Amino acid sequence: MSAITLMVSCSDDNDDNPSTEPQLIIKLDFDPNQQRLDNLGQPATIPAGNAAQTPIIQSMSANYIEFAPTATTLLGQGEIIYEGAETNAGGDMAIDFQQSIFAGDDDVFLSIPLSQVANGSYEWVRVSLAYQEGDIQVLTDNVGEVTGRLASFVGYNNYITSFDLNGSTITVNDDVLQGFWAFEALGFTSQGQAPAGATTVPNPLFATSPVPQGSCVVTGEFSNSFVITGNETEDITVTLSFSINNSFEWTEVNNDGKYEPSAGEQVVDMGLRGLIPSVSN
Repeated sequence: MSAITLMVSCSDDNDDNPSTEPQLIIKLDFDPNQQRLDNLGQPATIPAGNAAQTPIIQSMSANYIEFAPTATTLLGQGEIIYEGAETNAGGDMAIDFQQSIFAGDDDVFLSIPLSQVANGSYEWVRVSLAYQEGDIQVLTDNVGEVTGRLASFVGYNNYITSFDLNGSTITVNDDVLQGFWAFEALGFTSQGQAPAGATTVPNPLFATSPVPQGSCVVTGEFSNSFVITGNETEDITVTLSFSINNSFEWTEVNNDGKYEPSAGEQVVDMGLRGLIPSVSN
């Protein structure tokens, strides 16, 4: 009994004194008013013959986050703070969707000890997006305009067994390339594939630090250099603000600005439209 009492006492002491090591916290933010950018990080308009809308993002997943010291730091040569799980269960190496981490608007995506991040000054952040899920408006023949839930797989390659989409199970059991999507509305589901290379991936460093096509590595610049000294005593939060400004885009058949899949209108782009990182304590 004395031993049991001692064990319980030790356990209680540990619970009452959690680690106070300062953390690096990564939060997500989805901004409908943030500037809409193209692949080169320049302001972008909607192409003639297409239409777009701003979705309401419910959750997102990334499979890679890296801090880059300068504009000439090549992909993979900065400070990599997160890499998601991958698998070759579908044949080729792919993001393992079943082990992905998800977060919604203003949610914490990642928290790691600051001691695990190399001291230095960082000007840029790179985030390889994998998945986003949100609500969009769809015009149907017999019901009119309805709200549906769209799942967009924007990672380079994604191994999926199955996933829940607004209460409906989508079974895949295979790899799917960037641009695969599934949609649910009123209990009905559909699937499709956007054209190869059509997903927008803003990279203002295209000239000095390009990223592989299809990788969905979005790049953003800190307004001031993000400095880690190694002497931090408090948590640091980096908020990744993604532009969702008209980020869901399709080809128009009926020129009414409404997404009408029954009319043959096709999804062409689901990529987020820019990244602005900010730092707070």
